[in-house]
Amino acid sequence: MEGRRVIGWAARDVSAHLSPYSFTLRKTGPEDVVLKVLYCGVDHSDLHQMRGELMPINYPLVPGHEVVGEVVEVGSEVNKFKLGDKVGVGCLISSCGKCLSCNSNNEQYCNQRVFTYGAVNKDGTPTHGGFSSAMVVHQKFVVQIPEKLAPEQAAPLLCAGVTAYSPLKQFNNSDKAIKAGILGLGGVGHLAVLIAKAMGHHVTVISSSEKKKVEALEHLHADAFLVSSNAAGMEGAAASLDYILDTVPAFHSLEPYISLLKAGGKLIFVGVSTMPLHFNNDELILGNKSLTGSFIGSMEETQEILDFWAEKGLSTMIEVVKMDYINKAFERLERNDVRYRFVLEVAGSNLE
Repeated sequence: MEGRRVIGWAARDVSAHLSPYSFTLRKTGPEDVVLKVLYCGVDHSDLHQMRGELMPINYPLVPGHEVVGEVVEVGSEVNKFKLGDKVGVGCLISSCGKCLSCNSNNEQYCNQRVFTYGAVNKDGTPTHGGFSSAMVVHQKFVVQIPEKLAPEQAAPLLCAGVTAYSPLKQFNNSDKAIKAGILGLGGVGHLAVLIAKAMGHHVTVISSSEKKKVEALEHLHADAFLVSSNAAGMEGAAASLDYILDTVPAFHSLEPYISLLKAGGKLIFVGVSTMPLHFNNDELILGNKSLTGSFIGSMEETQEILDFWAEKGLSTMIEVVKMDYINKAFERLERNDVRYRFVLEVAGSNLE
């Protein structure tokens, strides 16, 4: 079927200012789902992408990769979804489907993965994200929103949530008590605390100052709070953690955090630094410690985190705003003036 004309909000250059933009969706195929966008999360990486800081960008660019919508059309071979279903789309909308990563349900590591926006569809058209009235996505890359989960609550789970869940699930249902560290208490970090607590882990939040101590302990119910600049506190917590999830998307020293790991512990990176990180490897060798990374999550894991969230009765901490507030939202996001995630209410924002 010929592509339909839709309205989105696009960045036209590295200034990252967003304004209304009309474009045509790609043609729909037999396994495609057309969804009316209801909500879309606002991620700090959207800002980096719009500014061209992560990769070369062809403008105009319509961001948004935490997309929740309602199915309004399905292809003739779609068997996972029906009209009216509430569904989600995350960071990816395609992969090769043939490589080892794809065949092991790890399509996020496919070398031919196609990102939800800022990339190119297989037909050569540009991909545009959820800051728009509608999207066309292959059913493989669409997930079901559980009935018990409000659609706006689901949005941050489609990137930030699964980014935390994917590396933490290896510690779920452990036969021993797990002591966890969450480094950084932002969009990903606050969800990681909630997930780790729901998995039964003893959770220590590690931050650069005392500012978020009350938030961590009283609102997120972390078990402990550690200030990285407090030498005595850091020394007292040495060799105490099974893992640290590092969510910090900026340069920071690693050695203080490596020292917190038990023998065999893991420091897991999910935040991308724009500068190289440095460390001495002696503690890794002498303590059998490891540094590893994790990139978002698979489609299977994306469905898992949604189901996990609904089953545990968890709530995301969000601020829902209208589409015409988006530039102000990014200004506030850059100042860390949000608790903890903006979610755009796309439906009803005069984008139809």
